[in-house]
Formats: sequence, structure tokens, C-alpha cells
Amino acid sequence: MAFKIRKVEYFYCSVMDQPGEAYKLLSQLEKSGINLLAFTAIPVGPDRTQLTLFPEVSFKLVEEAKRTNFLLDGPHPALLVQGDDELGALADIHEILYKANVNVYASSGVTDNRGSFGYLLYVRPEDYDRAAAALKV
Repeated sequence: MAFKIRKVEYFYCSVMDQPGEAYKLLSQLEKSGINLLAFTAIPVGPDRTQLTLFPEVSFKLVEEAKRTNFLLDGPHPALLVQGDDELGALADIHEILYKANVNVYASSGVTDNRGSFGYLLYVRPEDYDRAAAALKV
């Protein structure tokens, strides 16, 4: 099974829960040349949505946030796994972490329907170095 794992950072920001808010932010990031490795959006109340941004280059996102006065929470560490979509791929990753006594407290993954997958792993900050070492990052 072939996969690549790397350390990534993510940031949270909050927007109004209305049409176009994510688009406005994402298009501004595009105009600023900020490439995202991953992105999620979840509701956090009746009128707010939390966006999670995984920039390829964190300092560019931080600079853009300062320039445009939008609030970021972060950086926070995560692990990004990308690899061949094979039966048991996620189980193998979790087995390595289990054997290293690392708890995955959140994760999110997707396949591309062409034989590859991407998988984000969130571990507690105190477990991050041990997780990275176990996964040979």
C-alpha cells in the first residue's frame, strides 16, 4: 500500500451562515495566491459557519488575514495522508497509531474515484510528535 503522510497546519475562521460567504473568502484566497490542501465548513450556531482552512503555505494565509482583517484561530497541527485507495488503507493507518498509543480524536477523508484518497487526522497536541514518529513523517 502506497501513501504519503505529511504534517499540515489548519486555521479556523467564522463567517455568517448565508449564501456566498464561503465563496467570498475562497475567491479572495485564490486572488492572493493561497493554495488550500483541504477545506471544511460546519455550522456552529444558528447564524455562523466555521471554516477550516488547510493552507499549503501557512504564513501566506496569516499575512492575508492580517491584511484583510479577518480573524484566524490557529495554527493547529494535523496530519494529511494521501495514497492509493485500497481496501484496509485507513485501518492500516489507525493500526499504526493504535500501536503507538495515539488516539485519533477526529478525522475526515475522501476518495477521488480514480484510485486515490486523502485523509486528515487530528490528534491531541501532546500526541502529535508521537503520531508523526509512528507514521514516519
